[in-house]
Amino acid sequence: MIEKVETSRKMVAVTFDDGPNPIYTPHILDLFKNVSGKATFFMIGEHMAMYPEIVEAVVALGHEIGNHTYSHPDLTLINRHECLHEIQYADKIIENFTRRKPKVFRPPYFRYNEDVELIVSRFKYQTIGAVNVDALDWEQPGRDHIITKTRERINNGVILLFHDGFGDRSQTVEAVEVIIEELFIQGYEFVTVSDLLQSEKELYKNDDV
Repeated sequence: MIEKVETSRKMVAVTFDDGPNPIYTPHILDLFKNVSGKATFFMIGEHMAMYPEIVEAVVALGHEIGNHTYSHPDLTLINRHECLHEIQYADKIIENFTRRKPKVFRPPYFRYNEDVELIVSRFKYQTIGAVNVDALDWEQPGRDHIITKTRERINNGVILLFHDGFGDRSQTVEAVEVIIEELFIQGYEFVTVSDLLQSEKELYKNDDV
């Protein structure tokens, strides 16, 4: 899984899993408007079907939507046919909203094996991790814990993980507000995961010239 890329630019990719959510996702969109930034939302297909207006708002603002399966199972505990269905169905829903194939994938719970990898490869996805998993924002450990553990991982080209779905995400939203304001002041640019990956390709291309 890709957790960071090599880049000389002060840029980070902030990602959100398990949405969209009618309470927290719009708040996050407002935060990124304030810093003229983009984020990547790894959305669950069935949640997209529940809140299409929020998905449309995310797309309209230029954020990226990544595949996080249709119903968020542990893909290593289901058979290949079920795994394919989970990924393929979510893929189609995302394409219906965005008019383009998603480029990035994050397996639920970061659970991954050879069978999952084989199926994911059919879609030509990049599989995305994150550097701040120990922030544990999904467990609601407190705003300060999320901020502190994330600060420790900040560097050029990192991918950060947060959650905007499943349960009370108020701690996450409060932490993200502090983190992105700090990074904005420090001169960081907030980009989608796909743009971050592209910047690495361009870096190596320039090195070859």
